[in-house]
Amino acid sequence: MQITRETDYAIRCVYYLSGKSSAVTMVDEISREMSIPKSFLAKILQKLSKAAIVKSYRGVKGGFEIARDPAEITLLDVIEAVQGPVAMNICALDEALCGFSSTCSIHPVWIEVRKEVEKLLREKNFSSLRLQERLK
Repeated sequence: MQITRETDYAIRCVYYLSGKSSAVTMVDEISREMSIPKSFLAKILQKLSKAAIVKSYRGVKGGFEIARDPAEITLLDVIEAVQGPVAMNICALDEALCGFSSTCSIHPVWIEVRKEVEKLLREKNFSSLRLQERLK
């Protein structure tokens, strides 16, 4: 599994918004502060909005804000919103995509790795990440 640049930017974006405590923030500010290309960020924010991670507001005072308590938003939520399910191998997502899944001795390893990675990413929420930053 590799985190794409888009996913990295999405994580940075949610991290930034999670520190804004319900303030509506314009794309320009997020782009500037997190070093994310503005045009790319707009597409990322659409995915995050569709996944109910951020809320969007139109108009002169428009922008984005975090949609839920940062303690309820995990790294897994953001990753899945942008790039889909987490897996080292396609067979860990759907056994039907591999003709060897039922006889392959490596298949259970991919399933175990997927479960462990999901567990770790589910444990890391944006509130705890912000707290870690303050403790440094």
